[in-house]
Amino acid sequence: MNSVLMVLPAVAVSTAIGALNGYVLSKWKFRGSELMFALLLFGVFMPMQVVLLPMSQVLGWLGIASSIWGLILVHVVAGIPSTTLFFRNYYVGLPDELIKAAMLDGAGFWQIFRRIVLPLSTPILVVTLIWQFTNIWNDFLYGVVFSGADSKPVTVGLNNLSNTSSSVKEYNVDMAAAIIAALPTLLVYVLAGKYFVRGLTAGAVKG
Repeated sequence: MNSVLMVLPAVAVSTAIGALNGYVLSKWKFRGSELMFALLLFGVFMPMQVVLLPMSQVLGWLGIASSIWGLILVHVVAGIPSTTLFFRNYYVGLPDELIKAAMLDGAGFWQIFRRIVLPLSTPILVVTLIWQFTNIWNDFLYGVVFSGADSKPVTVGLNNLSNTSSSVKEYNVDMAAAIIAALPTLLVYVLAGKYFVRGLTAGAVKG
């Protein structure tokens, strides 16, 4: 249940921020926008271990260390570079004429985003949701470092279960726990796997 409470808001918030960032960086470019995108892109390749200490300090300052809220914040921040990259590259392929025509009709920033861009974002939205859900649900490093006794995600619980000392190793219990932990991501790929492939290839060829 801790994983469910952590994954759902973290996926939703990081996807929403990534969609907005991608929209701005592709269709509303400003001075320094390319530099900002490059800095965000750097976060995709930065090792997770680098942020453990500074993130621990930030969570302590905010008073949400060792809590579900702290894990949500960590995964949102960690997911923004990837979600921004996905949406930005997808939105680059959208015709600029759509945006210009809407502006001529008097539509503003948010109206264009809500009524034109978002309805065309279904393929990349599915990709991002599946990507973020899988990454956050299967994460172990952030879970073991930033969680407390009452906020451990399923991956940490599975590790603790498999490492419990016992005179007789109960492999059936370990395998049952592993199946339960893997079931949500397995169901996501079974139910939405074809949309994931479609979304990855959408916009790959321009024109």
